[in-house]
Amino acid sequence: MSSHVAVNQQDKTKAVSSALIQNIAVLTFGAILLFAVGFLPMDAVHNAAHDTRHTIAFPCH
Repeated sequence: MSSHVAVNQQDKTKAVSSALIQNIAVLTFGAILLFAVGFLPMDAVHNAAHDTRHTIAFPCH
């Protein structure tokens, strides 16, 4: 009985760990995109993220 509980706990730990890694990866990728766009000279790309950058106090101009 105790080995079944241990395996179940390991599965939960792996699932939480996987979800945490995925969330960190998505947030990191999004932040890189958002801040990289702030330095691009193209007006269309710059304006696409303009309001979002201002809401997080990113100085884009």
